[in-house]
Amino acid sequence: MAVRKLKPVTPGQRHKVIGTFEDITASVPEKSLVYGKRSTGGRNNTGKMTVRYIGGGHKRKYRLIDFKREKDGVPAIVKSIEYDPNRSARIALLYYADGEKRYIVAPNGLQVGATLMSGADAVPEVGNALPLANIPVGTVIHNIELRPGQGALLVRSAGNFAQLTSREGSYCIIKLPSGETRKVLSACKATVGAVGNSDHALEQSGKAGRSRWLGRRPHNRGVVMNPVDHPMGGGEGRQSGGHPRSRKGLYAKGLKTRAPKKQSNKYIIERANKK
Repeated sequence: MAVRKLKPVTPGQRHKVIGTFEDITASVPEKSLVYGKRSTGGRNNTGKMTVRYIGGGHKRKYRLIDFKREKDGVPAIVKSIEYDPNRSARIALLYYADGEKRYIVAPNGLQVGATLMSGADAVPEVGNALPLANIPVGTVIHNIELRPGQGALLVRSAGNFAQLTSREGSYCIIKLPSGETRKVLSACKATVGAVGNSDHALEQSGKAGRSRWLGRRPHNRGVVMNPVDHPMGGGEGRQSGGHPRSRKGLYAKGLKTRAPKKQSNKYIIERANKK
């Protein structure tokens, strides 16, 4: 996957950097794994706006992704690599030997025609899903479960990867992309390799219209509002001073919002390296 920078023929193309889509091999999704996705426009069930700056955007269809990889011992062939509008990563369509079709998040280096396997007996190669107990120490992994059989929750976006650093009893020590080091049960599954489409981080929209295509409306800052609308609003000219805070008065930029007695704290060995 590469990116291309366009000639500045128009103002919107001057800073535009987009992917080349050369790794995508199919333009139409598998019909049996797709259903309509309704957009809310930031409104709740009574029609009241509850989330600001959401609305519009291109119509999408949701692709059902297999995050559990529970078809153990059944080989699958990669039929195609496809675009998914609902995530930054690419997805791969698998044809299992028993006739079933499923989508997975496509790891880096996965090729059409490759054979994948999941389960404890699978070889720790790119795209195969194994319990952490069967993955060698030092391996780069993604799609990590937090509870056995729950399905992958961690490390799913484009270009991300974690590393299995060591083992401690019935737990594995994993270094996450955020810099956090935590314990995960060895019975939990993970997929070998890094998530594909790593050049996604290099893309630049180039114009405001591309944000609108993604369903993001213009976002106005609190300091330009009136005092009735935001705690940081009001004042003659550009007012400085006062602590940054949200519309509801909660401090931003540094206030710790994690529950101090959260149950999962005991599994976290080292917190993420926040600036």
